[in-house]
Amino acid sequence: MADTPTLSVTLLGAGQEVAYSGMASLPFIDELDWSTVDAILITHFHLDHAAALTYITEKTNFKDGKGKVYMTHPTKAVHKFMMQDYVRMGSSSSDALFTPLEMTMSLASIIPVSAHQLITVCPGVSFTPYHAGHVLGACMYLIDIAGLKILYTGDYSREEDRHLVKAELPPIRPDVLIVESTYGVQSLEGREEKEQRFTSLVHAIVKRGGHVLLPTFALGRAQELLLVLDEYWKAHPDLHNVPIYYASSLARKCMAVYQTYIHTMNSNIRTRFAKRDNPFVFKYISHVPQTRGWEKKIAEGPPCVVLATPGFMQVGPSRELFEYWAPDSRNGLIITGYSIEGTLARDIMNEPEDFVGLKGNTIPRKISVDYISFSAHVDYSQNSEFIEAVKAQHVVLVHGEQNAMARLRGAMASRYKERDEDVKIHTPRNLETLNLSFRGERVAKAIGTLADKPPQTNEVLSGLLVAKDYSYTLLDPRDLRDFAGLSTCTMTQRQKVVLGVRWDLVRWHLEGMFGSVEEGLDKDGVPTMRVMGAVDVKQTHDHELTLEWESSASNDMIADSTLALITGIDKSPASVKLTTQPHSHSHSHSHVHPHADVEDASPFLRIQRLVMFLEAHFGKVELHMPDVADDAEHEQGEESHDPWLIVRLDEADAQINLLTLEVTSSNEPLRRRVEAVLDMAVTTVSSLAESFTPGGLGEEESFEKAKLSMVDVEKPDKESETNCVAIKPEGGENNDGEYDNNGSDDGRLLQVHN
Repeated sequence: MADTPTLSVTLLGAGQEVAYSGMASLPFIDELDWSTVDAILITHFHLDHAAALTYITEKTNFKDGKGKVYMTHPTKAVHKFMMQDYVRMGSSSSDALFTPLEMTMSLASIIPVSAHQLITVCPGVSFTPYHAGHVLGACMYLIDIAGLKILYTGDYSREEDRHLVKAELPPIRPDVLIVESTYGVQSLEGREEKEQRFTSLVHAIVKRGGHVLLPTFALGRAQELLLVLDEYWKAHPDLHNVPIYYASSLARKCMAVYQTYIHTMNSNIRTRFAKRDNPFVFKYISHVPQTRGWEKKIAEGPPCVVLATPGFMQVGPSRELFEYWAPDSRNGLIITGYSIEGTLARDIMNEPEDFVGLKGNTIPRKISVDYISFSAHVDYSQNSEFIEAVKAQHVVLVHGEQNAMARLRGAMASRYKERDEDVKIHTPRNLETLNLSFRGERVAKAIGTLADKPPQTNEVLSGLLVAKDYSYTLLDPRDLRDFAGLSTCTMTQRQKVVLGVRWDLVRWHLEGMFGSVEEGLDKDGVPTMRVMGAVDVKQTHDHELTLEWESSASNDMIADSTLALITGIDKSPASVKLTTQPHSHSHSHSHVHPHADVEDASPFLRIQRLVMFLEAHFGKVELHMPDVADDAEHEQGEESHDPWLIVRLDEADAQINLLTLEVTSSNEPLRRRVEAVLDMAVTTVSSLAESFTPGGLGEEESFEKAKLSMVDVEKPDKESETNCVAIKPEGGENNDGEYDNNGSDDGRLLQVHN
């Protein structure tokens, strides 16, 4: 079932733009009627992907519709703490987006799901989550909309780190891939190399008497860095007196979540936990004291390492510590994650001589600045490999700066062009709608009885096509109840017609239309004629006919044509002619319709009509018959000689076997032409009843009736014997020595060669 499905994709922006606050931080929410949304899928708990959820569920008309919110179990658990912390920090601000009560109500509406769990949102829409790496609970969604499959990666990582599995490659090929492009065409160093460079740099800063500031988000990469530092400190006794602080009350709350969902992490973490070695109980790392002004005490204290939130250093502990330590060249700042435009973390990577503090004062920068990306995003090599492995027809690049996306698009387009692959790559802007079309076919799965025998090439399968939620199944009607939960029934239709004509006149018209009808009595003794084995015409009263049939597409069509014919009988000129002839005696004459099938009709009548059709296209046609000697050889097992027709055109000829209707010729164009005309001829000379009645005669069976017997062949005597004899249709002569003329061409002579 080939079709050309289309899909519209519109980007509304991020979950919350972290470089802004208040309404400016929201995506383009007003551009969508949220009451029409069926599902909101949250990939992970980071604010730029999930913080706007409460505003959407509580401040828009989303709650007026039937939409639902989905995220994984770990994501929901961490999202709760993230949003509580977010509301607490923003509650004193005049541009707070929502209240703590609205946040709590929003959390109650979230439906948690597990990886690889198939979720049906509504008829025709379903999705399956797959592991995405990146952070605990992060997933990518394989979405099925009316048979079109869309893979949305969210933020993902294809590199297994110390505690997370790498992103999975879904087993099903999607039509559309919506993928992040955070790093564009930039390639990052391997995990082991960057861990070594990171620990060496931290060690060097501490040895020179400085403080190390690691701005991180509370969850995600922070846990990875803690595992790295704790292991490094364990291996270096000279650092045991140097404290490592983790400045995040949120992380302390969420540590229980990490320990709860150990089973979602990689084999290294699961193995350690199974040996009662909890990897998240750190020996050399402690949380900062919960006293007021702790930032200043630590800043003025001995060398130490501090992981402080937030990662972008806009506000909070990381910003305060940076302002304390920035003027001292012994201190060091290590940016460990991706930073977006407009944040202090991004600006400070350019190593300016000074910067503006939170109080508006200018602060000199002498602190060393280094960038070592522990960001759990794919780089170019990982992203391009994943995109090619997915093999989607359309690739939509998102979650990246415009220039980085454009470079990635150009690089991927070049790779596809080299392999001559037709893959469309899109880099839409916010609010730009993509209308994507697809090449492809919808597939119907044969199950039940139809699947018992493997189909052969070019074999036609016949059954019931069952469509459910845009998936298609081909079933034998007998399997309908078992596999689809449906049952079948037979509906009998009846139509009464008042008609003031004789019964034999009705039969005459029906035979003229359909060729032949079966006549008899039904179980109640009512005179009945059956049309094409499907529709019964009953004479229920003197001037009343009842049409009765089992309803189906084909039977309804036959019933319609029968009803139309019957209702027009009394207005037919032929009816008037047949019923107005004067008679001086009382007996009735039997009139046979010229188009009716004649019982025991001569096989030569059919051949004669076939010859007339062929002669109209090709001119003279010769009929060749087997002689008696050939028949004797056939009875003895020798190769038989069937009757055939010869069609000559110019210097080429074609032979038609009258028993098999096979056409042979040394001239291929003539053979194809004769086959086409022969197909039309067979359809023309056969009645509807012969051609279409279930269980009736097919084309070859129709011409089995035309097997040529040697009766009524007028052979000349031996003295005058030639290769040409004249034959007459069998039974074509009446008692008066004249040929019967019932509208047929029975009296015509054929040339027969033997």
